[in-house]
Amino acid sequence: MSREDLIEIEGEVIEVLRNANFKVKLVNGFVITAYLSGKLHLNNIRILAGDQVKVEMSPYDVTKGRITWRLKSKN
Repeated sequence: MSREDLIEIEGEVIEVLRNANFKVKLVNGFVITAYLSGKLHLNNIRILAGDQVKVEMSPYDVTKGRITWRLKSKN
């Protein structure tokens, strides 16, 4: 699957799970399980509940995703 096939959407982290997994509520209302991408994990970027994130999902399984970016807070 190429990068053009991925679905990219924004959401908010609602729960932090173990092993760098997160429950993310997407802007369309769905709740998915997401994990950190390689760059976020290697650079020790901290993701907390309430953070706005950008998530990539496969069109074949839209219940799981990969967090690729932590968006700046609105404050």
